[in-house]
Amino acid sequence: MKETTHISYFMKPTTHFFLLVFLLMPSLLMAVESPVDYVSTLVGTMSKHSLSTGNTYPAIAMPWGMNFWTPQTGDMGDGWAYTYTADKIKGLKQTHQPSPWINDYGQFALMPVVSDHICFDQNERASWFSHKAETATPYYYKVYLADWDVVAELAPTDRAAILRLTYPESPTSRLVVDAFDGGSSVTIDASRQRITGYTTKNSGGVPDNFRNYFVIEVSKPFLSATVLDGGKPVTSVDGKGRPVVGDSSGRSVVGDSSPTITSNHAGADVSFATCRGEQVIVRIASSFISLEQAERNLQELGGRSFDEVCQSGRNRWNEVLGRIEVGDSKSPAPNEDIDHLRTFYSCLYRSVLFPRSFYEIGADGKPLHYSPYNGQVLPGYMFTDTGFWDTFRCLFPLLNLVYPSMNEKMQAGLVNTYLESGFLPEWASPGHRGCMVGNNSASIVADGYLKLRESLGRKPDYDVERLWEAVKHGANAVHPTVPSTGRLGYEEYNRLGYVPYDTGIRESAARTLEYAYDDWCILQLGKALGKPESELAPFRRHALNYKNLFDPTHHLMRGRNHDGQFQSPFNPLKWGDAFTEGNSWHYTWSVFHDPAGLIRLMGSDAEFAHMLDSVFAVPPVFDESYYGSVIHEIREMQIMNMGNYAHGNQPIQHMIYLYDWCRQPWKAQFWLRQVMDRLYSAAPDGYCGDEDNGQTSAWYVFTALGFYPVCPASGEYALGTPYFSSLRVHLENGKTIDISAQGSGPYVSRLQIGGKPYTRNYLRHTDLVKGTRLQFQLSTKPNLQRGIGDDDRPYSFSQGK
Repeated sequence: MKETTHISYFMKPTTHFFLLVFLLMPSLLMAVESPVDYVSTLVGTMSKHSLSTGNTYPAIAMPWGMNFWTPQTGDMGDGWAYTYTADKIKGLKQTHQPSPWINDYGQFALMPVVSDHICFDQNERASWFSHKAETATPYYYKVYLADWDVVAELAPTDRAAILRLTYPESPTSRLVVDAFDGGSSVTIDASRQRITGYTTKNSGGVPDNFRNYFVIEVSKPFLSATVLDGGKPVTSVDGKGRPVVGDSSGRSVVGDSSPTITSNHAGADVSFATCRGEQVIVRIASSFISLEQAERNLQELGGRSFDEVCQSGRNRWNEVLGRIEVGDSKSPAPNEDIDHLRTFYSCLYRSVLFPRSFYEIGADGKPLHYSPYNGQVLPGYMFTDTGFWDTFRCLFPLLNLVYPSMNEKMQAGLVNTYLESGFLPEWASPGHRGCMVGNNSASIVADGYLKLRESLGRKPDYDVERLWEAVKHGANAVHPTVPSTGRLGYEEYNRLGYVPYDTGIRESAARTLEYAYDDWCILQLGKALGKPESELAPFRRHALNYKNLFDPTHHLMRGRNHDGQFQSPFNPLKWGDAFTEGNSWHYTWSVFHDPAGLIRLMGSDAEFAHMLDSVFAVPPVFDESYYGSVIHEIREMQIMNMGNYAHGNQPIQHMIYLYDWCRQPWKAQFWLRQVMDRLYSAAPDGYCGDEDNGQTSAWYVFTALGFYPVCPASGEYALGTPYFSSLRVHLENGKTIDISAQGSGPYVSRLQIGGKPYTRNYLRHTDLVKGTRLQFQLSTKPNLQRGIGDDDRPYSFSQGK
């Protein structure tokens, strides 16, 4: 028989295998080259109230997008909207939640069902699902809803989303829209296959006129459409808007052809007959401004198909994540296995979600926003959903280095927050929220202005003089209704040099330490703006207030009473009390701007290093009496087997880098690698505590690069040890930071910058943004002679460096 060129299905297995590899090679190469393919949005979702492994949900969103979407496994109003261990999905939910502790606002959900009756109740409409039939990426989500035999797919834009619902054959396929309780409204225009309305459900931080307006367009004509009040049918129409049943309720129902319900808990149910495999497309957008603006936001989808929107989202994520290129896929080093790449890019994904855009684009193409502070619609940028107590540490410094034009917009948004509320935010969601301590907006503003000038190569385009006014005001005022905004206890702090422990202001030592650092930040901003010494002097003086809490007996920070006496009794292992979600062993290191001054208080480099060592040597014992129970942050420290080091919470996350200041940088290198290896992964339990708006993720990103901003606004980064053999940071100005590491082990035996030997334990922002090449030689043994000179120490305020 003559040979043919067709491919036989009965080839030898080895031949078939190699042919399959050949055919798949282009897609495999594409996956290697696409950072978003390494992202797992499920990292951190295996959490609960008593133990956080991230407290995240799979956010289907654009970077810094206004709206996120998530599958909802929890009950309506539950902060744990999605948990990995759940087995039922109750809806596809638009969410603006920054954390389960702050909870959500402006939320509503859609759910496809197949039933001969309305299934509005969240438990009745819920469907079993499996992670094996779930695809969760930043730009695309897919799940099989087993009870209804429906495949649901979702792809987002910044302010809109598109759903593709694949139904079985059924005369009663349905789509449920739940506008949630707390005050909502729904209108159905059956002839146009549209559902509009608004939701007001929130957990605080909103004016009285707050609404999230939504518009939903369905590709398939309705057989019937019903508005619901708490699940009870009120008015139904057919696909042409003709009444099916009359109004039986006396509620706020308008018209017959376009029934409307406004109540505590409004909803809608629409039905249609479907063939097996039939796809129904649903287009959705929302607005905090108006229904008209929601319809304008719907134009983000344009006439694009589901696949086109999905591909556009994929491209956007690859553009943003691709700013940092990791590893050489052709010859991967030990740390470049796929799990480490997944962890890195999953952390980078989390680092560019918050703060959320809270502005929209008006008819004139310019940004405008609904103000969560005064309820007006005003021009300009607005961002929200971030807690500066967390994110001042390294999330915002990451933006200043890698994404400076985004932070330029965020700084302009801070100007508007100040103009609209009289204060800069400390925790915003969407307006001022009563959460955490400190006045760390000063750090956000100072670090932003000082670094953006260099990252952008020009003066940033926002009113920095207004921000100077704002940081000065915030240092000497407290918000009248949200006392965590501004400075609670500022009068005593300014007069005594600390917030007294015994005057009823909780967590006084934490406040004092953070206020001192914030005063230093204000000083740096004022100096950059050329302000006179008469304005700067109080901040210069107060920047040293951390010294007032140092107890030389214990070599630890300690609460201090109004009369100058230290609090007594004193247990350095007591969480809370004088500190915030930590103890004295954690907060003693919160002297970001002056480690050399803290070393002098402790007596010597050796004693300082001994105290750092002790954090890991002290067993994970604790005193939880202040809280009355073991809070999740305590439990997370206890179970990690790293002594009293509590990486799962933010106050201590910079501590390891402080070895750079006391002539023992190799210890920083050792412990940093331990944290990277042991406390992070790409699994659903991949964090060792709350992820907190990108901060804990940004720590991983910076530490993988080999440096970290211990003191934002200093212009320096403390040196660590790179995690991968090669990394490249593509800066906005077209320059690159090339990082290579030869050898194995965590220890830096030598470093060359631009081909020249470099012994210092810090890098300068000004040098990095010009583009540079860092060449590390790593070893399994520490180099005890590198980085031990006086000039090798990073910045400290009291040394004038």
